[in-house]
Amino acid sequence: QALADARAADNAVRHGSDLGPLHGVPISIKDLEMTKGVTTTVGSAVFRDRVPDMDSIVVERVKASGAIILGKTNTPEFGQSGTTENQLGEPCRNPWNTERTPGGSSGGAAAALAAGLCTVSIGSDGGGSIRIPASFSGVFGIKPTQGRVPRYGGYGRPSANHFSQSGPLTRTVADSALLLQVVAGPDSRDVTSLREPAPDFSADLGAGVKGMRLAWSSDFGFAAVDPGVVKVTERAAKLFAGMGATVEDANLKLEDPFQAFWDVFATAAYTSYGHLLEEHRDDFSDYGLVSLLHGQEVTGADMSRAIYEIDRLGRRMEEFFDDFDLLLSPTMAVPAFPIGQRPSVIGGREVEPFWGFLPFTYLINITGQTAASVPCGYSEDGMPIGLHIIGPRGSEARVLQASAAFEQAQPWAGVRPEVS
Repeated sequence: QALADARAADNAVRHGSDLGPLHGVPISIKDLEMTKGVTTTVGSAVFRDRVPDMDSIVVERVKASGAIILGKTNTPEFGQSGTTENQLGEPCRNPWNTERTPGGSSGGAAAALAAGLCTVSIGSDGGGSIRIPASFSGVFGIKPTQGRVPRYGGYGRPSANHFSQSGPLTRTVADSALLLQVVAGPDSRDVTSLREPAPDFSADLGAGVKGMRLAWSSDFGFAAVDPGVVKVTERAAKLFAGMGATVEDANLKLEDPFQAFWDVFATAAYTSYGHLLEEHRDDFSDYGLVSLLHGQEVTGADMSRAIYEIDRLGRRMEEFFDDFDLLLSPTMAVPAFPIGQRPSVIGGREVEPFWGFLPFTYLINITGQTAASVPCGYSEDGMPIGLHIIGPRGSEARVLQASAAFEQAQPWAGVRPEVS
């Protein structure tokens, strides 16, 4: 199909037809997006043979832009993990070191992009799932503001999956701005999508950061972080001062909001797929089953407390941006680790292995704000490290502008893993 689409794209150019903004660009689609006539497994053995009769809104818009869909990319079951392993086959591997994870849940998207298999990728981010693999795999990724990209036809039941947004993973910031322009904007089929049209995300990419007031936090006040990651990302944050911005200590003293996140996240999974437990329990991955069972146990009181904490944190973080234009932090607490070996100790502190390595990302899903991961350096053993650039709700253009300024100061697109 991709070859047929490419031939049609060539013919359109020869005949002077109207061309879309991504005409002829090879793109991959994360396997949480419904694709008409193409298997959509959502990373689960339960759905290994499912072929939808519809496209998600994101896929509709990608097709309308003229892009050529090369295929679907790997994801953990239901996108429920920060690494990419499932019951369908081999684990997804990091092109920088194939013994390491590329991250998740858009691990296949990031790995395909880093390996040069496609030009741009569509991922999604419900707890860090664009930014985690962007950091681990040395590419750029942005999680849009909640509601910027309609979710109809994406993972599970969109009304339940409160935290997730589809978005781009690309090699350059300009490519992400263009792809985000294609998929963003309201749609009546998703009543949670923002009503106003998307702004021009590319207009100010070259404007720099002069005069911006940026805040830096190495730990948000609660996170355990690898000292090597802090060293690389703090050095990267200080580069903005040389570009004309001010960079100050954020002095953030937050409490870890994981329990509130987990209660809502797992309930969304159970709402979407819990009805399959009785018949397909043995087909679920271990982490997928843990998520579903926790969602089953969440009470109304638990959910009420979670919503209260989410609202409180969201207000606090929006108020934080009354004083700062952007917040900088590490994207991840560690570089990519060996497949199946999630860290239980980070920076000398014990952490919960399933989520302890991604303390910076799920907080921004809770607040609904915008955040990107920018490649900013490497660990001592050569694995990519990402800088987290966070803005208030509706600040995609500003986050992209700062990301582009960093990209110009410290280009990364030409540095690629050796792939045999």
